[in-house]
Amino acid sequence: MEHEGTLSSPSQYIEHHLSFNTQGAEASFWTIHIDTLVMSVILGLIAMGLIWMVARKATAGVPSKAQAFVELLFDFVDDQVKNIFHGDRHAFIAPAALTVFVWVLVMNAMDFLPVDIMAAIYSFLGIHKWRSVPTSDVNTTFALALAVWFLMIYFGIKVKGLRGWLHELYTAPFGSKIWVWPFNFLFNLIEYVSKPLSHSLRLFGNMYAGEVIFLLLGLWAATGVSGLVFGAILGAGWSIFHILIVVLQAFIFMMLTVVYLAMAHEGH
Repeated sequence: MEHEGTLSSPSQYIEHHLSFNTQGAEASFWTIHIDTLVMSVILGLIAMGLIWMVARKATAGVPSKAQAFVELLFDFVDDQVKNIFHGDRHAFIAPAALTVFVWVLVMNAMDFLPVDIMAAIYSFLGIHKWRSVPTSDVNTTFALALAVWFLMIYFGIKVKGLRGWLHELYTAPFGSKIWVWPFNFLFNLIEYVSKPLSHSLRLFGNMYAGEVIFLLLGLWAATGVSGLVFGAILGAGWSIFHILIVVLQAFIFMMLTVVYLAMAHEGH
């Protein structure tokens, strides 16, 4: 890919910033997006590591600001799970919800990094293709959604047994008459397929669109003095609005995770 300074058209500028650092054949199923993988792991370790450090130093007395923040975060997630899942939420569902929310939130928040400054830093390090926002890569959102999907099937079988799960697959929601079995199976198949699709594409679509809008505002700012002024104003406004999107999308992804896992514990 061309160096940042040699990009001569808006399409080249956008293509440059939306290009992944890949390993393997281009456009192949086995292509690995190194930037997505590295950023996801690093951000996950940082976020969970900071929470672990605060929890490790927690005291029963007057809490520090960091401890108070983590406790508020724990209580917020726990309250959301309690309203949906009525079993032993602390065994798995609540910790999973907290992990999903924090991890997706920090990955989304990378969208606030100024793209041109980050591109210059990466270029200085000899990296000319690097995407900083893992959730603007559909592979990330699909991987998260598929992980939830497999957990949903696992808990469905664990709670109901394999026989009970298969029985529900063919007899719900239209009844156990043998002639409605195909309709029940088709209905449940559509439900099982649509869950990871909607779960992943909602997050990906919002984060990818936000990234593109930041790039378009950056292009406008490069057109001259007026473009710089209006681009800065609109960029600041979009950044403020994007805070809501970043947090809201992490919250929605967490809530859908809890809903799907709660449904796996219940029958039709």
